[in-house]
Amino acid sequence: MHRRPRLILVLSLAVAALLALGAVSWWHWRPLRVSAPADAANPRCAAMADDLPAKVHGQGRVRTTSGSPAVAAWGDPAVIWRCGVTPPGATTDECLDVDGVDWVVHVLDDGAAFTTFGRDPAVQVLVPHDYAPEPLLLSAFSSVAGAVPQGANHCS
Repeated sequence: MHRRPRLILVLSLAVAALLALGAVSWWHWRPLRVSAPADAANPRCAAMADDLPAKVHGQGRVRTTSGSPAVAAWGDPAVIWRCGVTPPGATTDECLDVDGVDWVVHVLDDGAAFTTFGRDPAVQVLVPHDYAPEPLLLSAFSSVAGAVPQGANHCS
């Protein structure tokens, strides 16, 4: 008589563990919601996508909801690459030269947005605070973004 309640308890715990594991797996494999920028269909974006790194800061690629090659993401929290964003014009925001590519920095509540300056199509890299100091990650993208010729605008 004592075996049946113990068996029910063991089965209940097993079912609870499987449900919890399933919830974690579903959350982990759920694609990251990212929209494609307005100029994502630019052929230069597709060409750059072929040269994106497999890992960024030791983090592998994660799936996104965007079907566009102009969007990519790595890690959790995700570092997000978006090609085809509106190129920034004249700005008072900080501007950095990283490996020969100029990036305009826009500080966000949860990290920073870096957008190539003087290049069209423009590339934006969203970097969460978890990867601080955020500009260090730009080296992973500068060689790819540098494939787009530099225009007249430069960091001063």
